[in-house]
Amino acid sequence: MNNKKNKLVVVGVGHVGSAVLNTALSPGIFSEIVTIDKIKEVAEGEALDSTHTTPFTYNPNTYIHSGDYEECTDAKVIIVAAGPSIGGDIEDRTVLAKTNTSVIEDVMSSIVKYTKDAVIILITNPLDTMVYYAQNFFGYPKEKIFGTGTTLDSSRLKRTIANKYGVDPKDVTGYMLGEHGNTAFPAWSLLNIQGITSDNFDKYFKAEEPLDRDKIAEETVDVAYRVNKLKGFTSSGIAMAACRLAKAVVLNEHSILPVSTTLEGEYGITDIALSLPCIISENGVEKRLDVPLTPDEVKKLKASAESIKSTIEVAGFEK
Repeated sequence: MNNKKNKLVVVGVGHVGSAVLNTALSPGIFSEIVTIDKIKEVAEGEALDSTHTTPFTYNPNTYIHSGDYEECTDAKVIIVAAGPSIGGDIEDRTVLAKTNTSVIEDVMSSIVKYTKDAVIILITNPLDTMVYYAQNFFGYPKEKIFGTGTTLDSSRLKRTIANKYGVDPKDVTGYMLGEHGNTAFPAWSLLNIQGITSDNFDKYFKAEEPLDRDKIAEETVDVAYRVNKLKGFTSSGIAMAACRLAKAVVLNEHSILPVSTTLEGEYGITDIALSLPCIISENGVEKRLDVPLTPDEVKKLKASAESIKSTIEVAGFEK
């Protein structure tokens, strides 16, 4: 890569972008963080506020400031959180399709003027539709663009399983796959607690009631709407997901995480962006993993693809 330093650019510093900015300080891996927002005063204010955290013992002395898209020239990672999201009167990600297509058009058109080297991580909803648009319409290297996808959904699943069986959620391994949205589903065939498969959870761990897979799947999808109802928006979880992915890029970790990319024939699906486990490195997505799924899971994945396709049609930018 041509990037000279560990520089992060955060595009859009509303509730989510602000959370990303502050979460990104914790790992201590960025030498510089730049905020960009259509409201320049907001970008400047968020940057200024965050600089006041740097004198504290456990925060790095990161150079934080606001700027414009020319700051992307030497960025290593760009996290795009621009545009409205679900919350308040908006309860469905698909409602945002047309509005945020315009937002992503402005953002990507601005970024490509200055770089095609940075890895771009998208948060903007409807996530999979926006990833498909960004990857396929702006001449940017595809492997360098991906969405947070079901990284957060998978984290919610792990937390739910951990709560049920009284274990550390970091000991739960597995994925929600498909759409970042209503059709996401747990891949039960891949879910385990330190090697103990989901079929054996009730044998090895105590719980108040046996594992109800449909109930867990529904709870995992619905919890986002619960957070929105309680506080008006989601921010902490998605910020952590984005920064975890950014860390995998900056440190060239080759981490396996479920991110959204455009499929090229996996499970018979093409020209749709959705989440599968992918190897993430300094180059972005090194490889999508078409992991072994049961026939029922493949069916659910294809149903998720159809849901995303309908949102792409609403957005109006089909090839």
